[in-house]
Amino acid sequence: MLTQAERARVTVVLVRARNPNNIGAVARAMHGFGFADLRLVNDYSVALETARSAVDASEILAGAKQFASVPEAVADCSLVVGTTAVGERRHLHPLYTLAEGGGLVLAALTSARVALLFGSEKTGLSNDALSHCHWLMTIPMHQSPGVRHASMNLGQAAAVCLYELIRQADTPPLNEPQLMATAEDLERVTELLAEVLAGIGYAQRRPASAERTEVRRMVRRMNLNQSDARRWIGVLRQLLWKMEHPL
Repeated sequence: MLTQAERARVTVVLVRARNPNNIGAVARAMHGFGFADLRLVNDYSVALETARSAVDASEILAGAKQFASVPEAVADCSLVVGTTAVGERRHLHPLYTLAEGGGLVLAALTSARVALLFGSEKTGLSNDALSHCHWLMTIPMHQSPGVRHASMNLGQAAAVCLYELIRQADTPPLNEPQLMATAEDLERVTELLAEVLAGIGYAQRRPASAERTEVRRMVRRMNLNQSDARRWIGVLRQLLWKMEHPL
């Protein structure tokens, strides 16, 4: 069974959710399974305010926080997991089924805050939002003939993902607990590495692979713990200093 501390480390992030009913459905699912940390990334605040004014709005909605960007919303999270309906989009991240991903999330919760990102029902998560994720998780859906791809609405998707965490809560951790790097640390590594690549001319020779989203994905695939991330920050800072102060 998940401890209260582990439940508190689960952060649900809704990116560009505009329907108050959907936001309310996510909040109700979180309340039902014992989770409380809801964050919204949106430049359209009316949806949250409308949901908060609903008769059945819960304490989850009252405590929901708004952020201007995904990196701000997940800065204190050490594992960021994106959810996707797969479809025909080309995915550049490791992709796990709900059952596989649930076990990985549970293992991380022993010592780290985990963000579960959900995009809008219309467009899902953007490529930029996905670049902040360590990996992706999908809910297997029945594919009907003539239908491009099936997907759940926002409330259903959040409920199923949170239920999977509860269902697998008795599964032993996959690894020994360790303090993983936060999203803020990983973003600093990304920024410094991008500066180094630009400084040595790599970005001019291979512009596609030096794009910020590509560098960000590469850094997250390294699966750095907090100590290693901070070592890399020190190493990259020293490299930049040496580049600016040649002998």
